[in-house]
Amino acid sequence: MTGAPRRWLFVLTILVGSFLLFQVQPMVARMVLPRLGGAPAVWNSAMLVYQALLLGGYAYAHWLGRFEIRRQAMIHVALFVLAAIWLPLGIAEIGAPAAGQEALWVPLLLLASIGPVFFVVSAQAPLMQRWFAADARAGDPYYLYAASNLGSFAGLISYPALVEPNLPLAAQSWGWTAGYGLLVLLVAACGAARWRSHAVEDAAADATEPRPTLRRQIHWLLIAAVPSGLMLSTTTHLTTDIVAMPLLWVLPLGLYLLSFVIAFSTVQTPTQIITTIAPAVLLLVGGLGLLSSGGGTMMIALASLGLLFVVATALHGYLFHLRPGAQHLTLFYLIMSAGGVLGGLFAALIAPLIFDWVYEHPLLILAAAALLPLPVLFPWDKWVDASPRQAGRIVALLVAVAAFGCWNMVEGWSGVFEGTEAIWGVTIFVIGLLVIGWRWAFVSVLALLMIGIGGWQTIGESFTGMRVRSYFGVYSVVDDTVLKQHRLAHGTTLHGLQSTDGALRTTPTTYYGYQSGVGLTLRKAEALAGRDAAVGIVGLGAGTLACYRKPGQHWTIFEIDPVMVDIARDPKKFTYLSDCAGDTPVVLGDARLQLEKHAPASFDILVIDAFSSDAIPLHLLTKEAIGIYARALKPDGILLIHISNRFFDLEPVLAAEAKARGWTSAIRLDRRPHDDGFGLLTGSSWVALTATPERMQQLTGGTAPRDKAFEDDVWVALEARKNFDRWTDDYSSTLPVLIWKHILWNREE
Repeated sequence: MTGAPRRWLFVLTILVGSFLLFQVQPMVARMVLPRLGGAPAVWNSAMLVYQALLLGGYAYAHWLGRFEIRRQAMIHVALFVLAAIWLPLGIAEIGAPAAGQEALWVPLLLLASIGPVFFVVSAQAPLMQRWFAADARAGDPYYLYAASNLGSFAGLISYPALVEPNLPLAAQSWGWTAGYGLLVLLVAACGAARWRSHAVEDAAADATEPRPTLRRQIHWLLIAAVPSGLMLSTTTHLTTDIVAMPLLWVLPLGLYLLSFVIAFSTVQTPTQIITTIAPAVLLLVGGLGLLSSGGGTMMIALASLGLLFVVATALHGYLFHLRPGAQHLTLFYLIMSAGGVLGGLFAALIAPLIFDWVYEHPLLILAAAALLPLPVLFPWDKWVDASPRQAGRIVALLVAVAAFGCWNMVEGWSGVFEGTEAIWGVTIFVIGLLVIGWRWAFVSVLALLMIGIGGWQTIGESFTGMRVRSYFGVYSVVDDTVLKQHRLAHGTTLHGLQSTDGALRTTPTTYYGYQSGVGLTLRKAEALAGRDAAVGIVGLGAGTLACYRKPGQHWTIFEIDPVMVDIARDPKKFTYLSDCAGDTPVVLGDARLQLEKHAPASFDILVIDAFSSDAIPLHLLTKEAIGIYARALKPDGILLIHISNRFFDLEPVLAAEAKARGWTSAIRLDRRPHDDGFGLLTGSSWVALTATPERMQQLTGGTAPRDKAFEDDVWVALEARKNFDRWTDDYSSTLPVLIWKHILWNREE
């Protein structure tokens, strides 16, 4: 061995490789958007693929360690060159999935598209650490894992902030390819720096540390699995029941990566502080883990993210504490990666199949409580000089008090945390702090707190048959006997409402009332296109729009989620379809793909209402998507797009599209209730576009000034934005259309 250890070279190589690894994840997710949509489950499936490929890369790095470093370098560089066949990055051409098969099809598509490239890049972090440790002067290689995750964090955050808003996908792909070339050179340079070294084991030939026991390896596996699963369950939990905040998936993953940076740092004080407060944070925030109502506040969203960060840092710090010697480094990382896959499998694939709600989230919080180091905050047993038996009896009594408090909270729970419920909640929290030194008691008290704060209600709803979960989300139907309503919610967002009062049963509600843009348009369908008007509806929901159908009209509904069709056709839940349009065909599958197959010039009116909560269906608003709609419309047809949203102002998107096509456009902003106090309507924003100005004149009677926008039946011109770039499949960014004040304050529109 000659020369310096060259720490800078290995740090740089690991930073570049990890940066590329976490740039490719959102980039490929963006590439597949036109084919997959943007549901949280799509991202969870993608994450599972990435974790599986990471496991494969770590297994390969562990296997490669049996050879001398010069042979390792030759094999690894050769594999880099072979994987370059998949560059520049693109999406594989495979057939579309059958309805309900998305959970299997998404991983297949991603594996075919980036599998080899992701595999070889993922191996470089543990491999470079092993090569680094081959020089006896190099020191502890584990801090390089902090550098790896710092690079990953930078790659992830820079994509939505810098790359996506400024570069089209083709340029992104070529830029990533250039980075790949740089990484190959750096890996080759690292191999050259250790070329004269023999096998890594030579550096530790005199080490006496035995191979870790199977029990220790299982312990590593479980500790790694919980933060991984919690990262995915936090994403699902927040988007389902707290706040449908855009780009939310970036935050849990970013915090997960940042936890590694802190936990594997050479400075351990921050990790020790976080580990000390972790049990209290689990009680304070984890106690809300079963809450399925009363969410929607940014405070709860931030608290949930804080919980993830604290738990992940504490558990990863525990892993760092349990790390083996350098000779077992790749085995350690291999098992850590397997734990990541295990947690991902549970949260992304198993849980959606067996649970009707995001129960994986509270279960993973309890698993964290069972695995975390539990430093005692208040050693009261020492203060009172109690024997272990006496202390155990007191702890059992405290748990019994907590159970009694939980029962009182369940009895008095009304969805609001106040009064007696608040007193008992604080009491149980304090008891939890007192029993931290007894793990069985701590886990039990945490579970009781969860059940008391809305958990009993959440569990009870699972036995009503009124809640169902699919690949695309959790749907709940509420039977309100007081207001005589059935309400359909996707997480915390209202997606449909039907009055059970006979006189109002077929009255369109929520965003679809008579004064809404879609109501005004469909009521004029006969005047616009004749008695046999052809109407296409993208997005079924509760089936509300079906009651605008008139005899003789030809309707087709497109719906991606079979579960939604079951809800709309279940007479115990909603009867819009059966009452008004029971024979209307429903086409299952992604609307964009299905419309592309549809006969051209089919529809006089095409309604696009495919938002899922407040998530933006980017792939349904691009130049290419609008082109598909234009093909499906008759030459004088009307395209109607629902853009009501708490977080995005989509007017500039459609204004730019209308201008580029030379189409006429108008927007109906419906903000005032028109239901005589029945509480059936909500505000809405609907945009109408047509290639024929005369048709728009027939629909709107001419657009009014903007200050008249909220008056009855009024359509106004879209608000365009200067220098706004038209969205395409190759380039689009949601950052320019974010309503930042609503992000910060979570205001309802």
